[in-house]
Amino acid sequence: MARHLVLTGFMGAGKSSSATRLAKALGRESADADRLIEDRIGMPIPEFFDQHGEAEFRAREEAVVLELLARDAPQVIALGGGALGSKKTRRALKKHLTVYLEVAADDAWARVRKSNRPLARDEEAFRALYAERAPAYEDSADAIVANSGSSAMREALPLLRELLARPAGPRMIWASGKTWGYPSVFEPGVLEAGDLWLARRDAVTVTDEHIAKLYPWLDEGIVIPPGETSKTLEQVERVCSALAEQEFARGRQLAAVGGGVVGDLAGFCAAIYQRGTPFVQVPTSLVAQVDSAYGGKTGVDLPAAKNYAGAYHQPDGVLVDTNALSGLPKAELVSGWAEVIKTALIAGDRLWKKVSGGVDFKQPIDPWIIFECARTKLKVVAADERDQNVRQILNLGHTIGHAIETVAGYGNLRHGEAVSIGMAGALRLSGNDELRAEVIDVCKQAGLPVKAKGIPLDTVLDVIRLDKKRVGESVPFVLVNEPGDVTPGHSIAADDLEAAVKELVR
Repeated sequence: MARHLVLTGFMGAGKSSSATRLAKALGRESADADRLIEDRIGMPIPEFFDQHGEAEFRAREEAVVLELLARDAPQVIALGGGALGSKKTRRALKKHLTVYLEVAADDAWARVRKSNRPLARDEEAFRALYAERAPAYEDSADAIVANSGSSAMREALPLLRELLARPAGPRMIWASGKTWGYPSVFEPGVLEAGDLWLARRDAVTVTDEHIAKLYPWLDEGIVIPPGETSKTLEQVERVCSALAEQEFARGRQLAAVGGGVVGDLAGFCAAIYQRGTPFVQVPTSLVAQVDSAYGGKTGVDLPAAKNYAGAYHQPDGVLVDTNALSGLPKAELVSGWAEVIKTALIAGDRLWKKVSGGVDFKQPIDPWIIFECARTKLKVVAADERDQNVRQILNLGHTIGHAIETVAGYGNLRHGEAVSIGMAGALRLSGNDELRAEVIDVCKQAGLPVKAKGIPLDTVLDVIRLDKKRVGESVPFVLVNEPGDVTPGHSIAADDLEAAVKELVR
């Protein structure tokens, strides 16, 4: 049986109109479950709701949806906002490509508040229903199109077409900002198979020596030494010179295959080589798969501070092979877990509940965690690409952490270890002692440090004052009220900052 493309999402997401456009583009018929239900019941859905109640409507809806999903001819099908309340429907969707059109609650309410929809008559109840249904949409989705609208769906169409043609399994997030949009695809096993299908065929790979040993086919590309000490302008010159020697033409792609160092370095080279060339991120470390591969920040370190030379340059896409984590040393997984904890604090809700329960590094890390971390990062970046306001929350723990990492000497303290220590400091500055104790406990359980003894206090404070996000003489800090409530731009008194850092390094 051919796979249907099935659109799900809350009221006001634009499922019906998107189904019509997608069906035309794909050369398929479209089907709207709500319209078919109205044909069967002989009246508008709001009228049926009022006369027979929601339970009777859901029974009719389930029957119609299951019938649609069982059709042989492949279609584009739009489901009603409550259709995923049925276990039978969710089970039947596993055979097809399910696309969640994600719309913000504010936008959804603005679109439907004046309609005759029976479940959109009260704003408070509407928002409660939005929160209640979101997990079902998220967990059933093979693809999530964030900021859904006609332009996002049009841009995402080539990837949806590709996913329909590939065997079931990959998951995709399509995120878009004001001037960009790209897919992040999660597909275990692509590196072992040598199948960087998201990249162009003529892409030149950039990787490091460790990753090249794991995947020998990468030897054909540019290989750099591993570790933070390679994030330098010297290596940038080396990579750009290698591209020039290959007569790498403008418009070809780079593929950054590796951890955060490779991604930052190769992305920076892509940003500046011939004033900009396309690239894709293929992250292989935990920190890259949950954080650094997304959002378009690229750069290298200077002796004065971390990431002091860089550029914003969004990738064409991100291809994530979670199987690559199985080859990482435990220390690297532990380090990456700091970014997982940070992201879960920002997201709150289900992600924080899952992450705060701890991790067993004897078992593979749950791919759901990696997917949700990426989704959280992409949401923040879509709202603020260039760090003007809300994106700064992604620096939770980094202001102090980067300073300690710099003073310790690049390579002597892993990035995630420094971030863990920095989070302990940020939580002290936040004034929530109960949450601070919980976060410290989660970090310790993961094997992360929360102190860096022997680091000179005055030197750390001097580096903090040089933080690249300072405004004039003031360095803004990211503070946490509670999981899911993280805010940027806080001014911290010098005495308070000194006391917090002293506790970390004494």
